[in-house]
Amino acid sequence: MVITTDEINRTSPVPYYQQLFDVLQARLSNGAIAIGERLPSENELGAEFGLARATVRQALQLLESHGLVQRIAKRGVFATEPATDRGWVIQGSQGFLENAMGHQNRSVTTDVLRAGTVPLPAAAARSLDVPEGSMGFELVRLRSLDGTPALYSINHSPPKVAPLVAAAGEVLAGTASFSELLARAGFELGGAQRTIHAVAPGREIAKLLGVGEATPTLRIRSVSWTPTGERFDVYETWVRSDVIPLEVNVSTVDLAGAASA
Repeated sequence: MVITTDEINRTSPVPYYQQLFDVLQARLSNGAIAIGERLPSENELGAEFGLARATVRQALQLLESHGLVQRIAKRGVFATEPATDRGWVIQGSQGFLENAMGHQNRSVTTDVLRAGTVPLPAAAARSLDVPEGSMGFELVRLRSLDGTPALYSINHSPPKVAPLVAAAGEVLAGTASFSELLARAGFELGGAQRTIHAVAPGREIAKLLGVGEATPTLRIRSVSWTPTGERFDVYETWVRSDVIPLEVNVSTVDLAGAASA
């Protein structure tokens, strides 16, 4: 959920640190905080937004992981020019769409290849902790970055989430974020597990991605859960890392796992 005001919505399911990140990101984008300018301190931001210092620190850490600010010892946090070749921060709280558009200002197009209610594959049912044969929702998409095919993904949602996705017209049209849909509906990210392998994509996926059948792509398998441990999203994604590299940032601040693709 992208914040459009300078206020923290206390009733929103979106974590406070993520809301503050959105506010500060907007200020950086519109020039309210200029490149090279020092951001308010953690104490100053905490007072302005009524947030704990630890929450403010998470938001600043997230800005830093996105390359929007730089922390200089004993001086503070300063706005910096974002790099144009940054990739998808796969352990962050945002999905591919938000990463590519939110801090890179790059053009992302989404082709929804298949969407509908289906019996969940056995592996997806196990990962979502629902009985085999349960009816869920399948969302298959091809994402392109600046006109070049970059990512093919298959999301499976459990029975509880399926009606939400089925009614999300903009997501099904490829014009809205699946991650933001889930967050707005109360499925706050508590954690996620991802595994990554370099694999040949196979004929169908290779054709869609515009690569050879034997060309290695990065296959990511992920399951996400809420802070209470409820599993709400499973996906499998094939990524052309020559188009969109994957990033992993190491921090002492827990950024709550990974988001949906």
